[in-house]
Amino acid sequence: MRAWRVATIGVGMPSGPGSMSPQPDVNAEAPMTLNGWLRYDTITRMVPDGVRDVLEIGCGLGAFGVRFAERYNYLGLEPDPAAYAVAAGRAAALGRGKVRNVRVEDVEAGQFDLVCAFEVLEHIEDDAAAVKAWATRLRAGGYLLMSVPAHQRRFSVGDQLMGHYRRYDPPVMADLLTRAGFSGISMRLYGFPLCYLLDGPRELLRKRQLAEGDYALAERTGASGRVMQPSGRRIGTITQTLTAPFRVLQRGFPNLGTGLVVRARLDA
Repeated sequence: MRAWRVATIGVGMPSGPGSMSPQPDVNAEAPMTLNGWLRYDTITRMVPDGVRDVLEIGCGLGAFGVRFAERYNYLGLEPDPAAYAVAAGRAAALGRGKVRNVRVEDVEAGQFDLVCAFEVLEHIEDDAAAVKAWATRLRAGGYLLMSVPAHQRRFSVGDQLMGHYRRYDPPVMADLLTRAGFSGISMRLYGFPLCYLLDGPRELLRKRQLAEGDYALAERTGASGRVMQPSGRRIGTITQTLTAPFRVLQRGFPNLGTGLVVRARLDA
């Protein structure tokens, strides 16, 4: 019997209290990529109930973080100085959450209901040690919520350019989390069919980028969160609008896609 199940997902993150005062435009301040919108749709629908305090590891430019900070007490960690500067600026501009340029080990243990890591684990050589370190930041019974590239058979030039060590098949991910003390593992693939359509052009672009520069793996990892990121209200609106039908469509195909979202509960 497999140690995980396809996630049954519902409404998503709870709505916060209403306010009559004008709110900052998050899509203008922190626009998301096409793939980011597809990922975000799945992630938010897998956030467990009862969450209050959230830690995001490797928050990149903070696009997800400022949205999570609308609903939760949010802290984002980002090791890359350039990405951190953008994420901290966005959080300050929108008045939401906190972002720190520190290591996970510098954050007090046992303080969070939910630890998140989106497109992070594949950049870490010792992924088992990383997951165990992240688990110590959770309260008893807390949750880990991650996204990673799916299917090792799809490992390509694009993964090399982004500084990936691997992609993940669901059984491999389930085994990794079980060994780290997690249970109640739920997974869902996302990105069908749009990510498959985008793969060809994206792979050609990445092959050219890799040929033009000989960067160390650490440099590629540091820059991965800044590659091909949109900026400004217009682009943010375009990516949000273009992905709208695909976000709905992908929900009907939880076993198809190029990305994997996983949620697991830390054993008390």
